[in-house]
Amino acid sequence: MLSRTLRRSIGSPLRRQAFTPVAARNAQAWRSVTTDAASSHADKEAVPKEDNAPFEVRLSDESFETYELDPPSYTLDTTKAELKQMYYDMVATRRMEMAADRLYKEKKIRGFCHLSTGQEAVATGIEHALERSDHLITAYRCHGYAMMRGGSVKSIIGELLGRREGIAYGKGGSMHMFAPGFYGGNGIVGAQVPVGAGIAFAEQYMGKKSVTVALYGDGASNQGQVFEAYNMAKLWNLPVIFACENNKYGMGTAANRSSALTDYYKRGQYIPGLKINGMDVLAVKAATQFGKEWAAAGKGPLVYEFVTYRYGGHSMSDPGTTYRTREEIQRMRSTNDPIAGLKQKLLDWGVTSEEELKTIDKEARSSVDAEVAEAEQMAPPDATPQVLYEDIYVRGSEPEFLRGRIPEENFYYTEANIGEQKPSVART
Repeated sequence: MLSRTLRRSIGSPLRRQAFTPVAARNAQAWRSVTTDAASSHADKEAVPKEDNAPFEVRLSDESFETYELDPPSYTLDTTKAELKQMYYDMVATRRMEMAADRLYKEKKIRGFCHLSTGQEAVATGIEHALERSDHLITAYRCHGYAMMRGGSVKSIIGELLGRREGIAYGKGGSMHMFAPGFYGGNGIVGAQVPVGAGIAFAEQYMGKKSVTVALYGDGASNQGQVFEAYNMAKLWNLPVIFACENNKYGMGTAANRSSALTDYYKRGQYIPGLKINGMDVLAVKAATQFGKEWAAAGKGPLVYEFVTYRYGGHSMSDPGTTYRTREEIQRMRSTNDPIAGLKQKLLDWGVTSEEELKTIDKEARSSVDAEVAEAEQMAPPDATPQVLYEDIYVRGSEPEFLRGRIPEENFYYTEANIGEQKPSVART
């Protein structure tokens, strides 16, 4: 009897009833996060005529689930201009991903290519809650994040094509995309999480008030380094949000086949957690806004779980239908799509007209298409040692030479070309 009692005690998540706020416990008794993309509400009569005048939106009661935490406010202030910009951003992201899909099938993009079609609300909602001084790091399903953080469609598609004008000079593809405040696009599963904690530590050390969002997928959630990062972040109360993008499948494995606990927002144990409807861009924004205020106030880290869904396979080499049914994918597309959900709200609330939405659609698609066409016309990089060796060191800090296997293969940087970032080759 005693052993059974001990096992039951050990298995329970950190005396949850002792620490969970009463309001959160009562709410959790009946709430379960929805993935309905059109679940938010607004009083049509309260929506102002002016594009930049704020008004209040009421989020669904099923937008959040909490762990050791009172939920964020279920009301959110927004403007007609912001809602239309969110719609534009999601349409542009999807159009860019569709272009990448086409270019891969035409064999113009080689190697790995991981698309986020269906998950646009997460990247868009997060960015609309952050400031440019904040930081974000994620895994290789990163094209939307790179664009939202300031990367151009041309530079992102150019990178996938391996072009010299790509966002990382065509040398990294999806695995290495960078922009101001954006640290990739990382190829090693889960490795970006401790790096994200390190970014937050640096900001805290320098006395800055910025917040870091470190994203990873449900497939990376069981990595040991994720939990090591949790521990250090809690010890030092780092201003970081650890956010799991739970799109239900890690490669070809369903979450419940890989994880004994699929409530990823509870994985922090001693860190408060929040589960969010990742198909509703407004719920994502509200949650991120709440987390930013929490972390910037010195309250330490949070663990988030954005419940979302990817329509395609894990990567372009995965058909995505061997471990789930076509009916499941079609059901999510037709009933839970984040773009269609926001579109419905914009029309229901009188934020915009059908004609204006068609104009926004056309602008987003034509803008993306034009940049994709430019990227396709970029010249491939020259197959020279200058191109190969110039980014091994921080530009301007190169040593005299880089050692090869034998002296004849040594690569020498010269003073004349270090400033021009065009190193030359010399032989010993």
